[in-house]
Amino acid sequence: MLLPFLLGLALALSLALLRRRFAGFDAQRPADYAGKGPLLDPTVHLAGPLLCEGVIYGPTGRVASRFVAEMKGEWQGGQGVLTERFRYDSGMVQDRRWDFRLSADGALGATAADVPGGATGALAGSAMTLRYRIRLHDDAGGHVLDVNDWMYLLDNGTIINRSQFRKYGLKVAELVATLRRIET
Repeated sequence: MLLPFLLGLALALSLALLRRRFAGFDAQRPADYAGKGPLLDPTVHLAGPLLCEGVIYGPTGRVASRFVAEMKGEWQGGQGVLTERFRYDSGMVQDRRWDFRLSADGALGATAADVPGGATGALAGSAMTLRYRIRLHDDAGGHVLDVNDWMYLLDNGTIINRSQFRKYGLKVAELVATLRRIET
């Protein structure tokens, strides 16, 4: 009686992992966007003052938090700095500074104080991806989560950002946001 249950459980877990790898959000690859849509160039599209507005969904799929962030990007060649000031609906304010390195082949690296080990990613066509681990603020439990972060450039210059956060392989949060240049 136990053996059929265990075999069924193993099959269900295998199918879930296969779906995640080949058909879910994690199945995306930079090559999927090569030559498609407008060309996302962080030295242009993540430069100057930006406004970011978004929501964070919790593990049940319901909105857990809303935020507005003011950002500023500065680039010199393949080196860039993106400073961010997040204002959450809870009243919490969070500052972050990303330091980016962009290679001629589209490879991307980044560091931030709350990203132990840094981030790696790539640019292709209208998309940019970064993978990293992030340490949450103590008010949010101080957990370290795995992040799969994608940005997609629209024809009008707006960037849609979608990120999934996982702990022990289980999705615990998702972020959806827009980034738009602020005309000064």
